Amino acid sequence: MHYKFFFIFVFLSTLNIHFIRAQSFRIFPSTVTQTEPIVSYNRSNPDLLFASAVTFNTITAFRSEGIYVSTDRGLTWFGSDTCSAPIIINHGGDPGVVVTGTNRLVITHIGSVFFGLYSHYSDDLGSSWTSAYTITGDQIEDKGTTVIDDSPTSPFNNNIYTAYVSFQNAPFKVYFARSTNNGQSWSSPQAINPNPLSRSSGPDLAIFDDGKIIGCWAGMTTTNPIREDFISIAISSDAGNTWIVRENVFDVNGIMGTLASKNNIRVNGLPRIAIDKTSGQFSGRIYIVTNEINNLPAGQDPDIILRYSDDLGNSWSNGVRVNQDAFNNGKIQYLPAITIDETGGINIIYYDDRTTSSDSAEVYLSRSTDGGNTWVDQQISGHKFKPQSIVGGASNYQGDFISIISINRKLYTYWMDNFSGIYQIWSSIIDISPNNIDVDIDEISNFKLFQNYPNPFNPSTKIPFLIAGKNTNKFYATLNIFDLLGRKIATLLNESITSGKYEVEFNTNTIPDLKSGIYFYQITLMEITEDEKMENTFSETGKMILLR
Repeated sequence: MHYKFFFIFVFLSTLNIHFIRAQSFRIFPSTVTQTEPIVSYNRSNPDLLFASAVTFNTITAFRSEGIYVSTDRGLTWFGSDTCSAPIIINHGGDPGVVVTGTNRLVITHIGSVFFGLYSHYSDDLGSSWTSAYTITGDQIEDKGTTVIDDSPTSPFNNNIYTAYVSFQNAPFKVYFARSTNNGQSWSSPQAINPNPLSRSSGPDLAIFDDGKIIGCWAGMTTTNPIREDFISIAISSDAGNTWIVRENVFDVNGIMGTLASKNNIRVNGLPRIAIDKTSGQFSGRIYIVTNEINNLPAGQDPDIILRYSDDLGNSWSNGVRVNQDAFNNGKIQYLPAITIDETGGINIIYYDDRTTSSDSAEVYLSRSTDGGNTWVDQQISGHKFKPQSIVGGASNYQGDFISIISINRKLYTYWMDNFSGIYQIWSSIIDISPNNIDVDIDEISNFKLFQNYPNPFNPSTKIPFLIAGKNTNKFYATLNIFDLLGRKIATLLNESITSGKYEVEFNTNTIPDLKSGIYFYQITLMEITEDEKMENTFSETGKMILLR
């Protein structure tokens, strides 16, 4: 029997916004370098998360995309640092990921041996993959995006879209392709902006619930130093068949280049886009976040800047400085990612060195609940690290983006750092309590039994459960396995424990004659009071499948 334990703690923001934060953790600890995390889920099954990353084996120089899957909404993960989809030697990283309404996993990636953008899909949670579908054979920029329309009210529900910049012919344009059959095939790519003002870079896509697509990208300077010069957008109401293009909707002064104080790691100021899909005050508002310097409200050091539009991109607000450290204090913020949660809150994560030495960084979250007028900043990584170039990557490469998604008032954050001695994907899950609730988690007890993973399994699986409350609270816990007839097969836990997150392993090698089939796991908890009495009995059951 093996189980792991994590403390849960709470902090109160200065604006009376409550965050309940779990300790940061690596989603797939390994000896392979991982960077550029991208994470997706589908509204039809929010418990299933699919993540990927660029992976390097620094010993063999093998490059691929990680395949990381969670069936308990990001608490635990399984998978591999290598995408096994053929042709296996042609995986060049820069993945895009989506989950379809049928729980199909779809991944796009650039080529390693051959130029191009390729797609594969898996119907068994990443265990096996189809051969590559060639979306394009062009040489492409390594910063594209892949998204799915998962809105049940959209006429294009389950369409998958990808956008990228082709380096085939100058000036470099943004191209777009779609799949209408869950990733089995893709349309021929078409240029979104046939007549760009300058080289395009870093397209990002977002989808309204009525099916409209909006894309944004940076227009680059034409002379050195090359940097992001302006932001352009395009909107389509017919699944990308036609586009309304608006070039240079606002000026920026991006930070593309290197950060001397951080071992000259390569960074960029490419835009990330999000939409408020709530029915609240800012419904339909489009947000674009960039990373800028020497362009007010950005100061003389890199800052995170947000702009928004309330009229489908026809006009844009002035820039808003997101990070709330002192202006022009010499501190550096870089690589932002954005999501809008179910309450309309704006949530942006980024690297930050405001409380570290200049050669180090932490991960911060800035959150606004009033459309970007006021912000609360909070460090979420729980540790600092010293950025450095990744062995096996391009010159000065650390990775070009990080990720954040929102599901049911929880923020799921993902970034890469080398705190463990090697670049790995880290995560922190942040529970956003409503502003008008003033409850300390240490004053309550909460019980949750999660889906076992992997499932189906052979020969072993792990069963996670959570007891939230004071870490001095005591409980008597039993965890039993039953067959379809209700007969007890095994007892995995039968002891006194305290609050925390646990994983209990069920290894069927100890029961060699156990046959394939459906089994049930049941946890029973009884709270132990200060006078050693037992009360508040809680019991929950889950189902799992053994495949011999």
